[in-house]
Amino acid sequence: MSGWVAEALDCCGGLGNIDFRQADLRVMSLLLGYVDPSHPSFVAAVLTIAFNPLFWNVVARWEQKTRRLSKAFGSPYLACYALGAAILLLNVLRSHCFTLAMVNQPKLDSLDNPSIQRLGLVLLAVGILFVVSSFLALGFTGTFLGDYFGILKEARVTTFPFNVLDNPMYWGSTANYLGWALLYASPTGLLLTAVVALVYMVAVYYEEPFTAEIYRQKTTRPHKRR
Repeated sequence: MSGWVAEALDCCGGLGNIDFRQADLRVMSLLLGYVDPSHPSFVAAVLTIAFNPLFWNVVARWEQKTRRLSKAFGSPYLACYALGAAILLLNVLRSHCFTLAMVNQPKLDSLDNPSIQRLGLVLLAVGILFVVSSFLALGFTGTFLGDYFGILKEARVTTFPFNVLDNPMYWGSTANYLGWALLYASPTGLLLTAVVALVYMVAVYYEEPFTAEIYRQKTTRPHKRR
């Protein structure tokens, strides 16, 4: 460690003397000063954020076990398209509730400046890039849980943006919400973006092992026939 860095830390008593619990409390106090969690629009936004991944995971797993949707629509592709359309509509509703929650609660003056707005635009651009490029790489059925309908890809997608990070659709969507919140200078939007990120992390935790098992069964099935 260079001398000037050590001196800077020593002058403040070192990082070990920082009470991060107090820092967290100050951040939460600041947010709660601008956010009313009991407001109907905020509650609606949280509910739609939490419901969407729950909905598509429950329906997709039910389909994978029973094939009821494929039978009802007469084709796994038509069933997957129907689920995809439902997910898209739910995502529109989620974004609408997210925006209403921001509009109905106060802005934070320190966020309402050109530099933060430029950062918001950059995050929106990056988010859109990841979402659109993920869709193009996966296709409609790959994006909307086609593997649960038996519509499996021959190999794992490793082109951009999957060679940059895992689950780029989810993190691109999170970046979109963060950028949107910064453009609105909205503490409510920042808090809801944290909820979006948390819900996606939970979704990934449950989705990835289940999807991996589907493809494991695909690779072992031909050996069983021998």
